[in-house]
Amino acid sequence: MAEYPAHLVRAHRLYDGRIVTVRPIRSGDDVHEREFLNRLSGESRYLRFHKWVNAPSEKLVHFLTDVDYDKHMAFVCTAPDGDAEQVVGEARYVADPNGKNCEFGIIIADPWHKTGIAGLLMEALIRTARERGLATMEGVVLASNATMTRFARALGFEVQSVADDPTTRRIVKKL
Repeated sequence: MAEYPAHLVRAHRLYDGRIVTVRPIRSGDDVHEREFLNRLSGESRYLRFHKWVNAPSEKLVHFLTDVDYDKHMAFVCTAPDGDAEQVVGEARYVADPNGKNCEFGIIIADPWHKTGIAGLLMEALIRTARERGLATMEGVVLASNATMTRFARALGFEVQSVADDPTTRRIVKKL
């Protein structure tokens, strides 16, 4: 396992004055990640995973928290929650086997939509992917997810139809 990239931890003040931290996920975040996924609405989980996901499995939580910080990178956005922290968003990429391109995903806790944290997470993710030498970042979005399509376009992603699946769109950004 690679050393935790602490130099990537950044605190941010949101437009509404709240302070959040965007940082690489840690393997010890499994409890926080499970709580985060459990707090999401069914619709948010569906939009992220493209299927109905009820309680997250141990296998899924392990995959989401056990990253190598190179081929698989994940950032979480955390907010203070009493004496602890709460995960309120996450973004990740997984590089393809040739190490040139990556697929990404992002999900934000329902009460945190339209706070700016999605942009902060994507900024960190794109910057890190560029630093790792990746050439292209892409994702698959449900065609019905107009909010994500607008967000992706605003970040410079090209939105493409998928020939054999009219229910999805591929979003692609050259890094």
